[in-house]
Amino acid sequence: QVQVVESGGGLVQPGGSLRLSCVLSGGIFSIYAMGWHRQAPGKQREWVAGISTGGSTDYADSVKGRFTISRDNAKNTVNLQMNSLEPGDTALYYCDAWDLDGDIHYWGRGTQVTVSS
Repeated sequence: QVQVVESGGGLVQPGGSLRLSCVLSGGIFSIYAMGWHRQAPGKQREWVAGISTGGSTDYADSVKGRFTISRDNAKNTVNLQMNSLEPGDTALYYCDAWDLDGDIHYWGRGTQVTVSS
């Protein structure tokens, strides 16, 4: 059974940084495209960043230049480095592991990020 577990959220002041991590277990990590999504109160879940099995990355316009996604296949981990955080980044952040062959998504339970002074 594939499971993904996020960590690293917290409370940070505007302009600060956080590093989120997501660990996958129960599967072969290298075959999954990985992504981060977020959902703010009262809003729909939105895609934030993604990284392919080959390491290609893509970002939502709202975070481009501030967030960096990376993966470590040896540690079954995907990270999201978030810099220059803004109050608008406040949300529950979810990790997504996408099995491209079966078109199956595995979601974590999320980690809360709050940007406030």
